Amino acid sequence: MKILVSGATGFVGAHLVDALVGRGHDVAAMTRHPDDYDGPGRAVGGDVADAASLGPALDGNELAYYLVHALGDDDFAERDAAAARAFGKAAAAAGIQRIVYLGGLGPEDPADLSAHLRSRREVEGLLAEGGVAVTVLRAAIVIGHGGISWEITRQLVKNLPAMVAPRWVNTKTQPIALTDAVRYLVGVGEDPATAGETYEIGGPEVVTYGEMLQRASRVRGDRSVPIVVVPLLTPRLSSLWIALVTDVDVTTARNLIESMTTEVIVHDRRIEEVVPGPTLGYDETVRQALAERARVTGETHP
Repeated sequence: MKILVSGATGFVGAHLVDALVGRGHDVAAMTRHPDDYDGPGRAVGGDVADAASLGPALDGNELAYYLVHALGDDDFAERDAAAARAFGKAAAAAGIQRIVYLGGLGPEDPADLSAHLRSRREVEGLLAEGGVAVTVLRAAIVIGHGGISWEITRQLVKNLPAMVAPRWVNTKTQPIALTDAVRYLVGVGEDPATAGETYEIGGPEVVTYGEMLQRASRVRGDRSVPIVVVPLLTPRLSSLWIALVTDVDVTTARNLIESMTTEVIVHDRRIEEVVPGPTLGYDETVRQALAERARVTGETHP
């Protein structure tokens, strides 16, 4: 197929482009700076914030992946809504047959979602407004080298001998390995029967954020990180704390942390029928992410 990937230079997008090219597809990697692109596929200029640029980028393709999210902006919900609406309309005008979108897990009632997760859910509908069928994958944390949520985990366990943490460390989540998320994205993209469907994806284990931190520490070869829960530690204070001990900025940290009070686990396993195959457990996922970081950076103990 001829496929466009928006967000092609991002954490998930770069790996997806590589996987699709490996499957023999003709892939257009959409980026705001095509002259600087040196990855697989063919670079095309396009910016979801510039509606006029989307038509030429999408033209001639059959399938489009939408992997764009403005998490680092205070007005991310408005920016994401405008971008999704523009992309959906441009895709329809360009004759795109289907859009595949990676969104977020969480309850169906928007009132039970954080602002971040509510925005991800809103984008699902806005992409479809132009009339193109959308296939949605909903995920919790995607773990792999370069992912923001994983970087928070990795840097916390690396930099702190102990943690004073808010109640969100007891919230349940179902992380998924980057390689498994990409495998699911490729699988639904290659199956036209998934048009209009929504699937939940996750690894085989449900864990709390506190367990993720402690197990990541053990996989690194360190002792478990002692965690003391302080119920009055607000998301704002938590984000300032994370920005202090990691290189993640305050705005991104706050938007992510507000979502950590929401349980995000898989209840619908239909994706396993569409794209069969085992998924990596959490410890093996962490080993994979650390190994990739070591390969890329040369660090012996990342």
